[in-house]
Amino acid sequence: MSTEKPVLLEARGLFKSYGTLPVLKGIDLTIGEAEVVSIVGASGAGKSTLLHLLGTLDAPDAGDVYLHGQKISGMSNKEVARFRNRNIGFIFQFHNLLPEFTALENVCLPGFLADRPEKEVEQRAKELLEMLGLGHRLDHKPSEMSGGEQQRTAVARALINSPKLIFADEPSGNLDSKNADELHQIFFKLRQDLGQTFVLVTHNPALADMADRKLTMKDGFLLQPEEVE
Repeated sequence: MSTEKPVLLEARGLFKSYGTLPVLKGIDLTIGEAEVVSIVGASGAGKSTLLHLLGTLDAPDAGDVYLHGQKISGMSNKEVARFRNRNIGFIFQFHNLLPEFTALENVCLPGFLADRPEKEVEQRAKELLEMLGLGHRLDHKPSEMSGGEQQRTAVARALINSPKLIFADEPSGNLDSKNADELHQIFFKLRQDLGQTFVLVTHNPALADMADRKLTMKDGFLLQPEEVE
């Protein structure tokens, strides 16, 4: 980045093991507001585990995560779930849309879970779907949409509560190159138009290189720039 941005997310000394297998071995990082950061590395390097810890989907064995200076570690499960719903959005490789619900209903769900007024949520969901080129798909279920349309619906769902931060785990991994390119452009347009912050785990070199910063993981560590081959 050419200019330093205010810190939005900070991780200090994150460690995580599963059984006797150490996966993260002391991770420190900061993410700035309106920054797009990619995380790359071989399978098993710890990328998805790091994303889950930063996104409060899992808890570290040691270390702390702060969002806008607020310490997340130590919150109760209920407090973490409420905090996550209001402040963090997620986009996954396989979109995770509920098959029995329409695009509009899928997008509205996190808003309803946040106890926001129904009309307000539905209006915002329609605006987001329209913005993402899905105004004609409001009443379509996932099985009636293409893969690219399903993933754009998942993007709208991630945005419905105006989260400070969106985590995306292999967001274009299940898309063909055309739809992948379109999705990548959407991320950067959202950053430009909404000031949205993204942390992206990806094996897609084009997306990784488009980011403001590319972080490389290896064997549970974040490599320093001079260590990257």
